[in-house]
Amino acid sequence: MATYAIGDIQGCFTPLTELLKLIDFNQATDSLWFAGDLINRGPQSLDVLRFIHSIRDSAKVVLGNHDLHLLAVARGHAHLKKADTLADILNAPDRDTLLDWLIQQPLCHYDARLNIVMSHAGIPPCWNLPQALSLAQEAHQMLISDRADDFFAVMYGNKPDHWKDELTGMDRQRAIVNYFTRMRFCKKGGKLDLKQAGSTYADTKQGFDAWFNFPSKLPKKCQIVFGHWAALEGKTKKETIHALDTGCVWGSSLTALRLEDGQRFSTPCHYE
Repeated sequence: MATYAIGDIQGCFTPLTELLKLIDFNQATDSLWFAGDLINRGPQSLDVLRFIHSIRDSAKVVLGNHDLHLLAVARGHAHLKKADTLADILNAPDRDTLLDWLIQQPLCHYDARLNIVMSHAGIPPCWNLPQALSLAQEAHQMLISDRADDFFAVMYGNKPDHWKDELTGMDRQRAIVNYFTRMRFCKKGGKLDLKQAGSTYADTKQGFDAWFNFPSKLPKKCQIVFGHWAALEGKTKKETIHALDTGCVWGSSLTALRLEDGQRFSTPCHYE
């Protein structure tokens, strides 16, 4: 019995099947965690979504920015971009089943037994664990409510870029979603820079750095697994913070982390 966390698949179904063979995944005994961005840019987004839906009783999924983009497009609040590979899902006979299931997935998952928390982009240094879980639940409840369309209509945007408990309305929900799905660089107090996407960017004058380089408010032994940041190549130099997006869709590899012992497994991607 083992638990594996898998980084951004982004529609790369063949590498996923090879990775599951490599780890000898047993649906009856093993569990899979998926760190978001299940779909888009890769050529097999529909296959990925159908497969994860089929093993949903053995899977924990958190939403990534590409997953939310699919939901916004499907509801008519965004248009397909040139690089999107979502048409197969949108035109599939089972699209409603898949999308209804997808929107039910949370932004953050915490396992008390393993003492590991997962979100697509990480946990900002300005939030402690109870706060992060509470805010994730707040946004989740909004997404599964009749307010979801109101949110998708205003989801795209970089503001507010600094968390304040006093935020209200859709500004508050956009901020929560951006922290969980788009964060890379921030300040110690949590102010985001959502425009930078490289592997290194330390603006010492302004105080920006990778979010995981600031002291965390999480319990010391609590581990974080996240995706979203392919440029890191799976490296954070932090023992308890695990980057899982190793750029499969960009021609690199797809990675799984066995959570019980920290062992990594990877398979090469065949798409460039």
